This record gives sequence, C-alpha cells and structure tokens, in this order.
Amino acid sequence: MTFQNRLDAARLMVEAELSLKLAVDTNVPARLRAAMQEAVLGGGKRFRPFLVIESAWLFGANSTAAITVAAALEAIHCYSLVHDDLPSMDDDEFRRGRPTVWKAFDEWTAILAGDALLTLAFEWLADANSAIPPAAVPKLVSELARAAGPSGMVGGQIIDLEADKLGQPPQPTVTHIRRLQQMKTGALIRFACRAGPLLAGSTSEHLEALTLYGEKLGLAFQISDDLLDATGDAAETGKAVAKDAAAGKATMVGLYGPEGARTLLADTQSQARAVLACYGPKSAALIEAVDFMAIRRS
Repeated sequence: MTFQNRLDAARLMVEAELSLKLAVDTNVPARLRAAMQEAVLGGGKRFRPFLVIESAWLFGANSTAAITVAAALEAIHCYSLVHDDLPSMDDDEFRRGRPTVWKAFDEWTAILAGDALLTLAFEWLADANSAIPPAAVPKLVSELARAAGPSGMVGGQIIDLEADKLGQPPQPTVTHIRRLQQMKTGALIRFACRAGPLLAGSTSEHLEALTLYGEKLGLAFQISDDLLDATGDAAETGKAVAKDAAAGKATMVGLYGPEGARTLLADTQSQARAVLACYGPKSAALIEAVDFMAIRRS
C-alpha cells in the first residue's frame, strides 16, 4: 500500500474504535457525549495513531493492542485541541473546517468534554489487559501521562501562552522554541513512536532508535505546522492562518523566516530518515511520514 493508503487505513480503524468506545458507556450525559463525539469524530488525519500502528507493525506487536493505544492517544490529542481552541487560550472558532467545540456548544461544555476525554484515555489503557500485554500496560500509562502532562504537552502549552499573553521571554531564542515544541507537540509524537517497541517488548536499542526518530519527526511536524500557519490557505488547512505572527508566538518561522524554516525542516527530515535506514523496506511508511511533512496542506 502507498503511504496515503496506510494513513487512510489507520484512520478508518481508529475512528471505528473511537466511535465504538464513545458509545459504550450509557451513563454519560447526552450533552457531554455529543461534545466528546464532536471533538473526536470531527475529522483529522489521525497521524499520531498512524505512528502507533506503524511502529507496532515494524516490531511485530499485536495489531489489536496497537489500535487500543492509538485510540487512547488520539483521545488525549483531541482533548488538547478542544482546550487549545478555547477563548482563554488560542481563541479559535474553526478546526478541521468545522466550528470548534466551544463554538458549537459553549465554553463550559468544551472544558468538560476535554476533561472527560483525558481521563477516559487512561481508563481505556488500564482496562485493556485482554488486548495489551499486561507487562506493557503500566509502562504505557506512565509514559502517556508524562507525555501529556506538566513536563510534556501541558507544560509546552503554558510556555507557548506565556510568550503569547505575557511576552515572556521578550526575545525567544532557538533553545526556548525547541523546548516549547518538544513539549507541546513533540511529546505525544515521541510517545506514538515508542508505543510500538513498548508493545512488542523490543530491546532497548530499538526503543532508543524509535525515540530518536520520534523526536526528529516531532520537530519536523511542528516546523511544518508553523509554515502552514505562515504561508498556508485557510480553506486547505481547515482553520485560521497567519495567527502566530499576529499573536507574536515563538516559532521557527518567526525566528528564521519561511526559507530558513524550510531549510531546517529538510535537515530534520534527513536526520529522521537516517535513524530508520537500518530497518529496510519495513520502515517505508514511517520514512514516508517524514517526507509528508514537506508537502502536507492541513
């Protein structure tokens, strides 16, 4: 299959899993369920779940286990988008070409829907012993919590908002921006790449390789995202563009300009590809995921 075929296949499998899981608990209030479904089932490439599934396939891990982990990761990613879009944070009204959850419902519903998705993700992992090897569950729970928490995504979000709302630091450096991006965006991508070898019980060498690949891919993803905001089209991206510069956000595009950021993106892509060279044709989809960073439009 081509890269796009594999990405689409992963998306369909994970969306089916998410739809099923969100429908299981009949005790969830109707408004909350509707907001959660809007947040999770409203489109998206499912890129992080794709990385879980492909990294698991690379090492021969159980596919059912990989889909369970992928669904939990995507629930956390979607919760982060719901909260990120709130007026008190990025104040976005559109996401994936649709009204954001707070706009479709209201702020308090959006906050609670995000809270529910965050906690539900860990329930899915903790209750998945029949699918996930029991020895892997505590490690996956711990690592996903770390990636999503104060030293990961949430910490990166506050660094981002400090620059946006407080002007701190006054002149962002490359060190500051890389730390922000490694935490806010990179942490979940890094976890997605580590999930495969963790599920397969792979050696430390394989885990280290996928960790490095995830770090490079995470940086490439964020640079690509920043370029989309700076030079992309709102009709293609499905959300507002040119917001980073207007808000004074700390980005590689802001520091180096679009051409400098493209050069950094190309260098980072080369480094990510090099990590996977030893895995041969079986890593083709993960290598194409790196190439995708230069051509994505949303």
